Amino acid sequence: EGARQRLSNVTVVTKAVPSSKKMVMDVRTRQIEAIKHMLNLNSPKPENTWKILVFDEYGRDIIAPLLTVKELRECGVTLNLLISDKRDPIPDVPVVYFVMPNKTNIDLISSDCKNQMYEKFYINFITAVSRHLLEDLAQMTIDSDSVFKIEKIFDQYLSFCMLEQNLFTVSAYDSEICSYHALNRPDAKDPDIEKCINTIVDSIFSLFVTLKELPVIRCPKGNAAGIVAENLEKKMRDARRDPKSGF
Repeated sequence: EGARQRLSNVTVVTKAVPSSKKMVMDVRTRQIEAIKHMLNLNSPKPENTWKILVFDEYGRDIIAPLLTVKELRECGVTLNLLISDKRDPIPDVPVVYFVMPNKTNIDLISSDCKNQMYEKFYINFITAVSRHLLEDLAQMTIDSDSVFKIEKIFDQYLSFCMLEQNLFTVSAYDSEICSYHALNRPDAKDPDIEKCINTIVDSIFSLFVTLKELPVIRCPKGNAAGIVAENLEKKMRDARRDPKSGF
């Protein structure tokens, strides 16, 4: 009961610490750059390659406010499709996946590999994929003799949806995860509250990975904002020890 009341007024104030004296670029521009880099097959050099873009509902809602169909075409995307929809094979064209790392998407990607739906698979997870899901994907593609189809796998850390230049929301597709109603309904359970906190932490972490900045976090102690701040600090400390992280 107390946790629900405290969560109804979560406030985390963050301040970016610039790595140089130059003005920090707005978040929306940074996210657009990150998505275009992903659509360029995560290559620093221009790739004049036509490709298919496959996303889930989360990926769709992240990209939709940022890039028009014309701009996607300029990035070499000839077709964009939902991963859950029935899709026809296009075996001579590479595919870029932009999806959340969950079992449903892993199963669908492994099925696409098995059926050799596309030429090469560039898999981009919106947040960090867990080891056991990667192992599941590896095992299923080995069993179907299709692991050679997977070209690269990336954690993109883009789990936030930009609404304006410097305004974002932590959950675009499934707004009930962190809605006021979800947190304050009488039957809200601790796992629901924990899931909301984890979603907030993942989104704020992704924001600063995209900005390539370390924040100074200020928050009141002893409430939900403090829990978010503690979890965020731990996540960033762990990332700093990982040379592959965005920090």
